[in-house]
Amino acid sequence: MATVTSSAVAVPSFSGLRANAAKVNGAQKVMASPSPRVSSGVKASLKEVGAAVVATAATAMIASNAMALEVLLGGDDGSLAFIPKDFSVSSGEKIVFKNNAGFPHNVVFDEDEIPGGVDAAKISMSEEDLLNGPGETYSVTLTEKGTYTFYCSPHQGAGMVGKVTVN
Repeated sequence: MATVTSSAVAVPSFSGLRANAAKVNGAQKVMASPSPRVSSGVKASLKEVGAAVVATAATAMIASNAMALEVLLGGDDGSLAFIPKDFSVSSGEKIVFKNNAGFPHNVVFDEDEIPGGVDAAKISMSEEDLLNGPGETYSVTLTEKGTYTFYCSPHQGAGMVGKVTVN
């Protein structure tokens, strides 16, 4: 049978525990008790770690917002257009269509000009639904690679048509 002696047991100093040894019935026992003090160096290190975690989380939030492409509905000059009207996104990237001028607008994907297997109704606004005020938005995330043509149903005849390529 192996025996454990106090010299074989080490308690790391960063754990905040103190080791106390005592003999009970001839066997050596090691007991740990919490240390009442944390050194100022450890406190400073924990503060730095906390600040790094907060900074990393903030960066991740900013990056996730940066993963959205904004498309204006209507030009600043009053033109009935998508700005930009022809663009590319990565698969899974969010596209935010934002009312700008000349509204009401909507975003309808042409079922004959989208990749096979994609349901135009699931990615489009209803032709009856309209964005009526400045700054109102419609968002969509396209995952199937290919080219998608879309239009604004009230202004399609005026040429308000766009195209997105998903890579």
